[in-house]
Amino acid sequence: MDKPHGRIAIFASGSGTNAEAIMHYFRNHHAIQVVVLMSNRADAYALERARKNQIPTHVFNRKQLYQTGEVLNCLTEYRVTHVVLAGFLWLIPESLIRTYPERIINIHPALLPKYGGKGMYGMRVHEAVKAANEKETGITIHLVNERYDEGKILLQARVDLTGNETPEEIAGKVHELEYRHYPAVIEKWVLYS
Repeated sequence: MDKPHGRIAIFASGSGTNAEAIMHYFRNHHAIQVVVLMSNRADAYALERARKNQIPTHVFNRKQLYQTGEVLNCLTEYRVTHVVLAGFLWLIPESLIRTYPERIINIHPALLPKYGGKGMYGMRVHEAVKAANEKETGITIHLVNERYDEGKILLQARVDLTGNETPEEIAGKVHELEYRHYPAVIEKWVLYS
């Protein structure tokens, strides 16, 4: 018997470059499709990227995520099977983790457990890596639990640093790893989870 098709909801808070890479990767996939992009910010450019890719969008606020069942209802309406975080900055509530056990995935722009936790995202991470004069950095793709950046690690990819890079140049190296690895890891995870 065939496995059911994977139906992905992407959660994004920002510009959505990873979200767009994921949308492109699964555009004509035989078993997996992106069915909705969800955002907690009405001005997130990720929403525009989704519209350009003919992906439905849904904006929600804190109350709708944490206090009412509206976000969960939306996911149910789109028959979502897996949730992908792509630059989503809020902690995922327990109700979603219970509904999607081991079916919520995130990418972090550092080698966890270093530079993880609340408030560690985007350029803050790359600035911390630079300040610590790290010789390498990378990405961590992990399952999501009820604590920031502590779920089971599925993949880490590394890039060497010379020590001369600016935080922006570090970010560029990390973005390349994200675009190269995240969609493929999502594909394997959805097909085999």
